Amino acid sequence: MTLWYEGPLASFDTETTGVDVESDRIVSAALVLQPSPGAPVHTRDWLADPGVPIPEAARAVHGISDARVREHGRPPHAVVEEVALALAAQARAGVPLVVMNAPYDLTLLDRELRRHRGRPLGDYLTDAPLLVLDPRVLDKHIDRYRKGRRTLTDLCAHYGVVLGSAHDAAADALASLELVRVLGARHPATLGGHSPAELHQRQATWHAAQARGLQEWFDRAGTPERVDTAWPLRHQRCACGRPLVPGRSHRCQLAA
Repeated sequence: MTLWYEGPLASFDTETTGVDVESDRIVSAALVLQPSPGAPVHTRDWLADPGVPIPEAARAVHGISDARVREHGRPPHAVVEEVALALAAQARAGVPLVVMNAPYDLTLLDRELRRHRGRPLGDYLTDAPLLVLDPRVLDKHIDRYRKGRRTLTDLCAHYGVVLGSAHDAAADALASLELVRVLGARHPATLGGHSPAELHQRQATWHAAQARGLQEWFDRAGTPERVDTAWPLRHQRCACGRPLVPGRSHRCQLAA
């Protein structure tokens, strides 16, 4: 029997105008497909003109300029729908989707779809759900007490995965995919023996516990930052800042 980390995987990544999933925009995106370990990969790339200036801090990270997106980028309403349809195709095929720090990239895509198409990401996934594998969540679960940062660059260095051009969407997606294969192979009992659907559900639980632990640390430190426990997609937020959780009533604090 072929285990999930030995079979086909897809991987998704974006480069953006910033780190706020509610207001920032997608500048580039990539979807990498690999049928088996070591096999050639197929990559789809998108470049979008976000319609807003790309801040200097973001340009310093990914190197994509306003001039480049104006000349070569496509309208964001077309790009985000193509991306959503491509992810939905992988979901229908039952191919697990690797997304490093999934609540960032998938939530940003969801908000861009709402902004430009008037539809959430879930509307594109009615035939089959995404089966997400998040190397950040997986690594934190299997090696909870390891000290140090857990960015993609750090995880690649720790697990011996080659990272090409960091902060290039295609290179980051491929490195994330390779990370997940390594994690599955090194931890067959904890990770490798479960189906992608089972792992998807477990990661939601693991991420929530990890987020609560981080929130407790912020609270002890007196930091006002709030940590979202939802995975792989953050809930929309009310104008008062509280998450709008489906099936749970909410009274807006601004309206109180």
